[in-house]
Amino acid sequence: MTPPLHNNIAAAQPLAGIKVIEVGQNIAGPYAGEILSSLGAEVVKIERPGAGDDARGWGPPFWRGTATTFQAMNHGKKSIALDLKNPAHVQWLREHATEADVFIQNMRPGSLEELELGPDVLRALNPRLVYCSLWAFGHKGPMRLAPGYEPMVQAFAGIFSINGAESGPSARVGMQVLDLGTGIWAALGCIAALLRRATTGQGCVVDTSLFETALGWLQVMMAGFHATGRQPERHRSGNPNVVVFQALPTEDGEIVVAAANDRLFAKLARATGHDEWTRDERFASNALRVQHKALLIPALEAVFRTRSTRQWLDALEPLGIPCAPIQDFAQVLAQPQTEAIGIFQTVPDEELRIVGLPLSFDGDRPQVRARAPSVGEHNEALGAGALG
Repeated sequence: MTPPLHNNIAAAQPLAGIKVIEVGQNIAGPYAGEILSSLGAEVVKIERPGAGDDARGWGPPFWRGTATTFQAMNHGKKSIALDLKNPAHVQWLREHATEADVFIQNMRPGSLEELELGPDVLRALNPRLVYCSLWAFGHKGPMRLAPGYEPMVQAFAGIFSINGAESGPSARVGMQVLDLGTGIWAALGCIAALLRRATTGQGCVVDTSLFETALGWLQVMMAGFHATGRQPERHRSGNPNVVVFQALPTEDGEIVVAAANDRLFAKLARATGHDEWTRDERFASNALRVQHKALLIPALEAVFRTRSTRQWLDALEPLGIPCAPIQDFAQVLAQPQTEAIGIFQTVPDEELRIVGLPLSFDGDRPQVRARAPSVGEHNEALGAGALG
């Protein structure tokens, strides 16, 4: 009998059997390790004795004495406390890297090379090893060894310059778009390298950085800049290339409306009681609506202020006009759609709700397998207890 395609365990743990060593802290490196762990890999996190990863103290908020930032980035991993200023501890790590499939690091640029834990040394000992480094500005160039945190790189890469209200100061993106994005690219690079290794038998070096991630997220705007030489305008909620595609004020809040083509704009015009806009040559195409945005948007805002957000949703949704209310976190959690996708999971033994991996296999989302470890919790179990 043909076995069923749907297999909960195999589907949700495609990296089972893969061994990962993570020498990382804060967010980017640990998130790369967290993705691999959530996909079934065994991830051993190397931490400083005592305080451990700096992110353990990045609070409040804290959950049972550890910052929720750390809890979110490190559940399901094992922790070994090693003092990398101690040659015996460095040698232990070097030897155990020969048994690993993946080595992830985002320490101070150049620091692991100084300890002879760089890719040349470890891959000479273990040619099958995938060695992944996450940098601030890149693995080559004059800023190769420069440190960098999220807001610094957002500013340096130009993200500040295109973010914020039109008439206000520039601004950063509020969440860790570069740390988390770089973690995703690192994990994707590791998985691609493992796939290639299955054919060649050889590992490789994977490099990514916050700066490269930033430029990758900016690729659409950068293409426009290369074509025109003009700095993109800032739009608090809109899009410089599409009209109507932004937040509009209602009687009691705001609603984002995405009438992104001529057909949707015609529906929007009729829904607002302005069928004449469909015959106005100034609004006949998206390019013309962009050109006459300063005329169209204020007129739309005046109309939208006459009804509540709920009334506008009830009017637009049945017509197939994409729209959404601007919600806070409590409202997001109360949405039936949030419940339906089942992305929030409870960490075992912690009762802490976190966001699970944003993908599924054959309909099954990988489940949170264990809580985040305490510093050095697994020294004895993994054979590092005798180091002292």
